[in-house]
Amino acid sequence: MADALVEGRAAFAAQARADAYGRLAAADRAAPLAPDDLERLAAAAYLVGREDESAEVWARAHQERLGRGEPERAPRCAFWLAFGLLNRGEAARGGGWVARVRRMLADGPPDSAERGYLRWLTALQALLEGEVAEALAGFDEAAAVGDRFGEPDLAALARVGVGRTLIRLGQPGPGAALLDEVMVAVETGELSPIVVGDVYCTALEGCQELFDLRRAREWTAVLTAWCAAQPDLVPYRGQCLLHRAELLALRGAWPEALEEARRAAARFLEPAGHPAAGAAAYQEAELHRLRGGLAEAEDAYRRASRWGREPQPGLALLRLAQGEGAAARAAIRRALDEAGDRPDRARLLPAFVEIALAAGDLPAARGAAGELAEAAGELDAPLLRATAAAAEGEVLLAEGDARAALAALRAAWAGWQELEAPYEAARARVGIGLACRALGDRDSAAMELDAARWAFQRLGAAPDLARLEALAGDGPAAPPGGLTAREVEVLRLVATGRTNRAIANELVLSERTVERHVSNILTKLGVPSRAAATAWAYEHRLV
Repeated sequence: MADALVEGRAAFAAQARADAYGRLAAADRAAPLAPDDLERLAAAAYLVGREDESAEVWARAHQERLGRGEPERAPRCAFWLAFGLLNRGEAARGGGWVARVRRMLADGPPDSAERGYLRWLTALQALLEGEVAEALAGFDEAAAVGDRFGEPDLAALARVGVGRTLIRLGQPGPGAALLDEVMVAVETGELSPIVVGDVYCTALEGCQELFDLRRAREWTAVLTAWCAAQPDLVPYRGQCLLHRAELLALRGAWPEALEEARRAAARFLEPAGHPAAGAAAYQEAELHRLRGGLAEAEDAYRRASRWGREPQPGLALLRLAQGEGAAARAAIRRALDEAGDRPDRARLLPAFVEIALAAGDLPAARGAAGELAEAAGELDAPLLRATAAAAEGEVLLAEGDARAALAALRAAWAGWQELEAPYEAARARVGIGLACRALGDRDSAAMELDAARWAFQRLGAAPDLARLEALAGDGPAAPPGGLTAREVEVLRLVATGRTNRAIANELVLSERTVERHVSNILTKLGVPSRAAATAWAYEHRLV
């Protein structure tokens, strides 16, 4: 037991979290640990993803501190217990421990570090309940206490809280500046591992609220490196994978993004289910939808919903792709009606514009595009500016003002190019091509549409490719032989000699799905074998 305890302490100091947890837990089974070692065990358990065990050990450490007559240390254990519970959505249990801390401090000194930690907890509760102004005041007070008593963990948590709250109150500049300031404390090694991970994740969520892709890329890279240096960190590794998947998707690396999203979902679900598993499943669904895997997308959206992630706007766009326009309109309108702040609405508005245009509802599309432009002006984020310009261009094109549409779509394309977002850039080029054609410049139109076609082919964006062929005028309205766009993709790979398993890996499908596609191809073409289908593909210049 003595050896395990000494080795566990050494492993904890060396940031070997899994080793520290194993050795400290073994020592605790041999003989109950003292409070200092219980706190190490509780922190190690949290960092390796054993959140229930962590809560149990923090409660034991709290009781041990009380039993030893250490009332000034007991509230700190209760704080970390409440911190974990509230962050994983257990508001009732977390609130109970907040109430206990408040009662314990009621007769204590009016100004103490523990009161600062309590103020942070009550501010977090206010933020989770939508009381943003109250949360801001609480986080401000907690930050001042952290500075006054030399508590860097408290000061960092509180300033991140102030930054996120300012963002929600429509003050993105000061809010983002505070997030950057706290990240300096992270990089200089001033904070404990639990706080470092929480600060990383909170700062990245703030970047997402601001549509600030530059900051998101920078901090995701730093978070990924931090996690790589500490491979035992379960709670934050999933966040690394999820944010990496989102950035890879934007950059057009869809197969890699899909793999990272799947790994993130698995990481969030094990060893205990985490609400962020829904975000990972949603990202997976979006990638399937963009690649034309509509059945796979449907399944992933359902998993996202099951794990607590609103499946909109992606599910509405899936319904539109499935030809269910009425369902798409009802879903996106309901989601927009329920959306709260400006960033939440801004995430839904592009899909609303697309669905309204598909329905021929120009007034609704015009209103949504106008609101999106206001959001872009308010938040001043390149990602949102490009999105708003693209929506404006599509609406102008539908209204028949091709010249104004061309200017807006060129601005959108330039924005997407700067952000290195090839899919969105290709979609903008489709609009540019159609605007050029409406203005009588058919050569430029053909070149823009050809550039978009090339980009969609490289990405594997089968639905957009099929739509483009229908719009282009100089290509078939549908693939030959009655094949779907996905079946053409599969046939091209069959013609290269790939097996079903290799095709499944290439297209990120199940082997059974590929088998079904191959069977459909042979039936539609009326050929008996893969060799005959290959010959047909060459004859019809699909390869």
